[in-house]
Amino acid sequence: MLLSLALIFLCGMILGKLFSLLKLPSLLGLIITGILLGPYCFNLLDNSILSISADLRELALIIILTRAGLNLDIEDLKKVGRPAILMCFVPASLEIIGMILIAPKLFNITILDAALMGSVVAAVSPAVLVPKMLKLIDEKYGTNKSIPQLLMAGASVDDIFVIVLFASFTSLLKDGNISLLNFIKIPTSILLGLIIGILIAFILSKFFTRFHIRDSAKVVIILSISFILVTIENSISNIFGGIIGFSGLLAVMSIGAYLKKSKEELSKRLSLKYSKLWVAAEIILFVLVGAAMNINYALKAGFFGIVLIFGALIFRMFGVFLSLIKTNLNKKERLFSMLAYCPKATVQAAIGSIPLSLGFASGEIILVIAVLAILITAPLGTFAIEFSYKKLLEHK
Repeated sequence: MLLSLALIFLCGMILGKLFSLLKLPSLLGLIITGILLGPYCFNLLDNSILSISADLRELALIIILTRAGLNLDIEDLKKVGRPAILMCFVPASLEIIGMILIAPKLFNITILDAALMGSVVAAVSPAVLVPKMLKLIDEKYGTNKSIPQLLMAGASVDDIFVIVLFASFTSLLKDGNISLLNFIKIPTSILLGLIIGILIAFILSKFFTRFHIRDSAKVVIILSISFILVTIENSISNIFGGIIGFSGLLAVMSIGAYLKKSKEELSKRLSLKYSKLWVAAEIILFVLVGAAMNINYALKAGFFGIVLIFGALIFRMFGVFLSLIKTNLNKKERLFSMLAYCPKATVQAAIGSIPLSLGFASGEIILVIAVLAILITAPLGTFAIEFSYKKLLEHK
């Protein structure tokens, strides 16, 4: 395991830096590192690392979402209003519709299989999007109209919406029936996640005021609570028979957001600590995403797979456009939002193989498209953000 960790960090840093020097997203270097080190190429990573890969990726996601919360100004988000809500489900819904319209024609699958494929691919990746939006906030690009905050908030809820749809479509394919009660999980996951996160943050705020604790110790406490919240997510859902949901990741993000509102100076210091943790967590996250991807599957999709990915992205971008109607964003800012809301990585890596493991006839092609979506949209989305934000957004 120690040798595997050394290879992940050293090779990831070297390839990431090399891609940066070539004016390409460092994230692409990290994913390629994972592919090369992983079991489908040179197989240099120990099974002990691969067996906890999903947990390590979730740990990295917790770190970046907490940091996002610590930098999320609720007042700015209130000013955005309606578009922030629409961004949570309209782009993903239209991308799934795009998949339903295009995939059956290209791959001879059923409409239901195409819907399941769409629910795998439609989730935007907070792990890709959030760090870039935090960079924009630090550099004060687009912050006058709260564009980074809008995209960060939308991305966190977008994932909940898509994963609930994925579970519903999976149930329909497996059992032949779908309950409308499943869809209650969408609002309850959001509300319960927000309420529990805010309640915990309120208690932490009072605790930190009363007791003097080093900031590093505060980070350890918040991280530990975050791990518990994510761990009990499934347990809470099971207690209520799978009808009432709870989003641990949204609760984690809301802890940071409440601390930002109630203790701004503390939130700045904690954000700095989390940004240092992210240096290592980012490498682990994207190298392990790469390691989980079988490049041979991506090659099977060929030209039609690429057409499908870009076709569905057009529907997604149109969804972003619709969500931003009647806002004060100009054409350039809307174009940036459409480009920035496309990257996929973590959700696809986590759930892309589930249909295949369940024995669905469409399982292999769904996995192929999930892998291809990561390979295409993660680097292209990062590239689009990096090379457009200074041209398309106003500097405050």
